[in-house]
Order: sequence, then structure tokens, then C-alpha cells
Amino acid sequence: MGFMDKWKIRELKAKAKRRLGASTGNRTMAAEARTEEAEARLLQTQDQIKETANEIRREYGVRN
Repeated sequence: MGFMDKWKIRELKAKAKRRLGASTGNRTMAAEARTEEAEARLLQTQDQIKETANEIRREYGVRN
């Protein structure tokens, strides 16, 4: 499993948790799940930024 799959799984787990919290009336659980979803989206964005930076480095021959 790649790293990309990990944030996808985290996001899916958070969505399921949010739905469960909303359907049971557990507002705390639903709020925690929204936070977890946001964290998963941030991880996704971080990975996209890193990949873009790596592509730029490869294209222009820049090293760290």
C-alpha cells in the first residue's frame, strides 16, 4: 500500500465515523470526524506539493 492510499483510507474512515456520529446523534464523534477528514485532506495536499516540487527538481536538474 502506497502512501497515497493511506490518506485515502483515513479520509474514508473519517467519513464513516462522521456519518455514524450524525446518525446516532453523537455530536462529539461527528466533530472529531470532521477534524480527521480535514487532516486527511491536508495530508493529500502535502503529498501533492511534495510531488510537484520533485517534478520541478527533475525537470530543471535541481538537487537538494
